[in-house]
Amino acid sequence: MELELRYFAMIREAVGERTTTREFDSGTTVRDVLATLENDYPDLEGTLLADDGTIARSVTVLRNGTNVTHLERGATELADGDTLSITPPVTGG
Repeated sequence: MELELRYFAMIREAVGERTTTREFDSGTTVRDVLATLENDYPDLEGTLLADDGTIARSVTVLRNGTNVTHLERGATELADGDTLSITPPVTGG
């Protein structure tokens, strides 16, 4: 299945692009995508997933505009054509 991945801030810098389209197997979860990104981009290692395999607290992931914390978090299964937006928290001051 094909997914559109959108990156923001330091995640975009590590990937080197704002958006990519990638193929994944059917049944792929948010956790699977984040693990793949950590594997493919060494600068992201330990950034997207916590040691226990959950989504790191410092990362927000939206599936088609909905925060995955309102779905099944990292276990959220993805479908062909989904868009994942991956961003670190934004702070102001």
